[in-house]
Amino acid sequence: MTRIALLQMTAGIDPHENAATIADAMTEAAEGGARIMFTPEMSGLLDRDRARGAGNIVPEEENEVLATVRATADLLGIWVAIGSLALKGDGERWVNRSILVDDTGSIVARYDKIHMFDVDLASGESWRESNAYKPGKKIVTAETPVGKLGLSICYDIRFPAVYESLGRKSCDVIAIPAAFTVPTGEAHWHLLQRARAVEASAYVVAAAQVGKHADGRSTYGHSMVVDPWGDVLLDMGGEQPGVGFAEIDPARIAEVRAQLPSLANRREIAN
Repeated sequence: MTRIALLQMTAGIDPHENAATIADAMTEAAEGGARIMFTPEMSGLLDRDRARGAGNIVPEEENEVLATVRATADLLGIWVAIGSLALKGDGERWVNRSILVDDTGSIVARYDKIHMFDVDLASGESWRESNAYKPGKKIVTAETPVGKLGLSICYDIRFPAVYESLGRKSCDVIAIPAAFTVPTGEAHWHLLQRARAVEASAYVVAAAQVGKHADGRSTYGHSMVVDPWGDVLLDMGGEQPGVGFAEIDPARIAEVRAQLPSLANRREIAN
């Protein structure tokens, strides 16, 4: 059994404040016995005003939140799966990037969000992530204290091919950090998280943004851990930020895969 922690947060428009929130959560997680902590999508900056936020979006090597996480990870001896940071990429558009940091502060893996959130909701909310962010192209996994970890971000959850690919790589745990809107969260959040866990016969860890943010948006929360059978082990609710804990049991993964070997039984389908 490996103990993990999830940070449910209400990130704002000041990276310095967000960095302090994450560092404090890392201390709580380490003191609680967690080997690795997961943070939400856009942990370092959540600002829908792109003109205002642009000044805080810098290259990876200049990002204050990442530097704080790396230093604190080394100090406390804890891994951190940063759900994502908004960073300057190689071209005109930014990247929405997950970064995995080990217990010495070294960067182990990077994953750029593949699917851009370009939607018009019935609530009147309209989002065009692709106007500012360049989509990634590659599936990413890494070995961690909880086994093989597959990385994904928020809107990726609606595209089963991502999780089929991670399932083929025999991931033990899949991270799905998010900043889900309230309408889509109420409709689909729990359903999709459980489905992805069952499909991959893996644990799903979904650290989420929650509540009313400084930029005016509201997010759904309900940070979750789901086991390979689809049972919900942790649901942090939709009201308050904080740190939650859960246990990852490798024996449970093996048990489910032996009982229902869908990964082994998968067949290629001709077009």
